[in-house]
Amino acid sequence: MSDTSFNSDTALPDVTGMLCFSLYSAGHAFTQLYRPLLDKLDLTYPQYLVMVTLWNRDGQNVKELGRTLFLDSSTLTPLLKRLETAGLITRTRNPKDEREVLLHLTEAGRVLKSQAANIMRCVEDALGLDAETISAIKASVDRIRDKLRE
Repeated sequence: MSDTSFNSDTALPDVTGMLCFSLYSAGHAFTQLYRPLLDKLDLTYPQYLVMVTLWNRDGQNVKELGRTLFLDSSTLTPLLKRLETAGLITRTRNPKDEREVLLHLTEAGRVLKSQAANIMRCVEDALGLDAETISAIKASVDRIRDKLRE
């Protein structure tokens, strides 16, 4: 299945004409933009996403976090272990359901939020786009993601 229109009797499109490549390369560019900002916090991008999610809703379980971030538990578990080892979160079994692992920020994890406060502003500044344009692009990309996940 192709993400760009072309006649099957002709050559394949150059990667620069493929939507999937534009999304992939934009994702790579975002990773490069975030890296020096997150290095100051000693976080990887996936760890940052976990922390942002917990800063917005502390106390959720691993399953809820996985749904939010589109990650399965086999990907989340080592990531959460590293954050716990770094003293930023705790993982505890839910006393009402031992199968469920609850995630809570530690004091150090809560303090890190203030240190990370300027990251989104730095990203928005680097994009040089107004909030309305960013919102429209995000909505379009979300629709693409959701359609592909169907």
